[in-house]
Amino acid sequence: MSEDASGLIVHPDGCPRCWWPGLDPFYVAYHDTEWGVPEYDSRALYEKLILDGFQAGLSWITILRRREGFRRAFEGFEPERVARFTEADVERLMGDTGIIRNRAKIRGAINGARAWLAIEEAGPGFSPFLWDFCDGRPIQTKAASRAEIATETDVSRRMGKALKAKGFTFCGPTIVHAFMQAVGMVNDHLTGCHRHAACAALGKSLGKSLGENLGEGRHP
Repeated sequence: MSEDASGLIVHPDGCPRCWWPGLDPFYVAYHDTEWGVPEYDSRALYEKLILDGFQAGLSWITILRRREGFRRAFEGFEPERVARFTEADVERLMGDTGIIRNRAKIRGAINGARAWLAIEEAGPGFSPFLWDFCDGRPIQTKAASRAEIATETDVSRRMGKALKAKGFTFCGPTIVHAFMQAVGMVNDHLTGCHRHAACAALGKSLGKSLGENLGEGRHP
């Protein structure tokens, strides 16, 4: 594996990619098919936010390799179901070796599901609530090297603060920025990565209609 000064790695298939998945086929597939792709589904956004919370203090690949275990344990991350979890479910999950067994994070997922429901019921919904911070369109960064990629931004700080006010936990600005990168709210693929232009094109095409139809009012 040869990484240049910018952080790009040219893979055996000839494609230059961001440094962080290395050459792990599982991680590379995630980089190529999911990371940075704009996600507008409210349920999927809840799932990713919760998983990023579980990542706190760990590597993302640790969570990614357990994602199916998390999905099974949290009933497909259907917020309506997770919101009904009781202390008995917390104890059940604390004994589940397929997930990260952290009591505070498990309870955070349950409280987050309840917060998700409240946002959905109040309107316009969880997805517009989050995407409103970006005016409905992915933020296109132009980082040529890994040193230029931020770990938090003013937008992630404001989003994290708003999520906390709604009842979410494990939503500090660094976690939220990682979440925004993963769900395509920020296109942080290096400019030399073969996925940067592809994600930019997706953001332009998918973000237009949502950006034009967000509910009235902006977050402070």
